[in-house]
Amino acid sequence: MTTLAIDIGGTKLAAALVNSSLQIRERREQPTPASKTPDALRAALQALIAPLQGQAKRVAIASTGIIREGSLLALNPHNLGGLLHFPLAQTLGDLTGLPTLAVNDAQAAAWAEYHALGGEYRDMVFITVSTGVGGGVVSDGKLLTGTGGLAGHLGHTLADPHGPLCGCGRVGCVEAIASGRGIAAAAEGALAGCDAKTIFSRARHGDDQASRLIHRSARTLARLIADVKATNDCQCVVIGGSVGLAEGYLALVDNYLAQEPSAFYVELRAAHYRHDAGLLGAALLAQGD
Repeated sequence: MTTLAIDIGGTKLAAALVNSSLQIRERREQPTPASKTPDALRAALQALIAPLQGQAKRVAIASTGIIREGSLLALNPHNLGGLLHFPLAQTLGDLTGLPTLAVNDAQAAAWAEYHALGGEYRDMVFITVSTGVGGGVVSDGKLLTGTGGLAGHLGHTLADPHGPLCGCGRVGCVEAIASGRGIAAAAEGALAGCDAKTIFSRARHGDDQASRLIHRSARTLARLIADVKATNDCQCVVIGGSVGLAEGYLALVDNYLAQEPSAFYVELRAAHYRHDAGLLGAALLAQGD
């Protein structure tokens, strides 16, 4: 059965037709609307899925933010501002007339990446480092979502009590430091106003400040992973997202993690499904797998 899978992020929207073998037949992508209002998001989603929806039997949505009973609650308004209570599943159901499921994007990606491990592990954690920092936890082969949908929001754990204010309202979250937005916000001087992609490029060309910003992000993520290992004794941590999958970043994180006491070390892997993990995980969950 073909699933119309949709991935809603802070910077882009993606949609794809996914078959029961997790093969993507078609994929479309466009920027997340700048205004991030309910009307703008609805119109953007309608345009995105229009060429695809007639070929699908159900809809599966992976979205940034907390998903509670099919509605989107934007934990960090800077990522999806104005969408504090957006009826995501109902909106897509109305647009398509199809059965619709909605789940947090990092939770969905965690489920896809867990399946990609092929039964090698029963306990794993997925962390995405992109516009924000998100996560998903699989414990004893089961995806944890939480009664309120908050499970796995690892980016909103404390990294530095004297750090920058996070968009969620807390001070010093991992997301405020390690994310692409956090990297860019800390840039000064010649790098002020540059996005994370540019900062990574500058670092590859020997810019000292750019290199320090990326090391700061990687060190913060490594400390988060050590905390995660202490919390649930996971067997593997999979890293995804545009920052997480950037050239050389995972090796930096691994180097910093190796400096922690050995009890807190855990195997790190790059996301198998790369930037399609959220789409494929949502499709898997819609299949009931």
